[in-house]
Amino acid sequence: MLSFRVAVALIAGVAMGSAGTNVMPVFIDDFSSRAGVTGAGAGLVGAAQLTATAVVTLLLAGRASQPGRARMARLGLVLTAFAALWVAVADDPVTLLLTNLLLGGALGVVYAAATAALAAAEDADRASAIAVAGTVVIAALMIVAVPLAGEQWAGAGFFLLTACCVPAWFLVGRLPENPAAATKTGTSRPSAVLLIGTALLWTITQGTWAYASVLGREHTGLDVTAVSVILAVSSVVALAGAAAGTPAARRLGRLRSMVVFVVVEAISLAVVVITGEPVLFGVAAVVWQAGQLAVLVQMVAAAAVLDPSGRLVASLSGASALGTGAGPLVVSLVLDNAGAEVLGVVFAVGVVVAALPLLRMTTAADKSSCTVAAERRSS
Repeated sequence: MLSFRVAVALIAGVAMGSAGTNVMPVFIDDFSSRAGVTGAGAGLVGAAQLTATAVVTLLLAGRASQPGRARMARLGLVLTAFAALWVAVADDPVTLLLTNLLLGGALGVVYAAATAALAAAEDADRASAIAVAGTVVIAALMIVAVPLAGEQWAGAGFFLLTACCVPAWFLVGRLPENPAAATKTGTSRPSAVLLIGTALLWTITQGTWAYASVLGREHTGLDVTAVSVILAVSSVVALAGAAAGTPAARRLGRLRSMVVFVVVEAISLAVVVITGEPVLFGVAAVVWQAGQLAVLVQMVAAAAVLDPSGRLVASLSGASALGTGAGPLVVSLVLDNAGAEVLGVVFAVGVVVAALPLLRMTTAADKSSCTVAAERRSS
């Protein structure tokens, strides 16, 4: 049974580690308001931070599989607080870029430790669902709070990020350790195919999400406010996808439920990109986000079952962060050169193809669960 303190620790760690990724749209607005920073420059700064988070998460996945995750997460939070303060007062483009590289790296330390800890929870499926749902809620609150703080002066949102590090430092102290499982289960490096597939999947989904508002306005005729409301509602309702992931895996099996959610995500993503009907756009956006969260929960849970050390979960988290950083650029290139119809079809197929390595991992996790269950019955 997952205790309340452990659940809170996991949410705090994952939410803070992914804060840069989740709140980047409003951080970009902050960067754009700084002296000497152009729109392209703000995008470069944001991309630098996201890339640093992804690279550090990948590099520290092996370290995160070992004992001492709470200490690792706390170190990352201290570095995050320091870097965020520096970003807040940065007054030139070069300093802003360098401080965001430091901030991204610090967030990567937290993210590696927290995502690896998911594998040590007694119920990996439940832990994944709770961590994902909690992170979505916290991200939504930060997306609202950061711009409000930024209205006072440029950079104030990063003071808020620093403030969030204080309670998180205390909460992550209960991140679960499982050194026994780590010694029993190998911590071999994940395959390149699996990491590339994960990165590609998040490039497609997060890149499309970054352009969802633009697509909604240009194709459906809705105004900015209406599209924003639809996307906000879809983000909240999507929590149903995180909640559905665990019971679906237990009833249908991990592989079958994962296939269903991947297909649903691919079809609904294509509809969001291509449709010109406002109602259909809204419904598809909700279904798409629910399917995406369900896939995320299933992915983390399967990786946790397959490798209880946590290295696989942390590696996949780093790969998804890398894809998230590249997503907007890829989508903009395809959209400008091929159009929305081609983008929708290619990306729908791309979701299925990119998910194939994850489906293979899910199959292995199913077999591993069956083996463990058989061993318990025989003993």
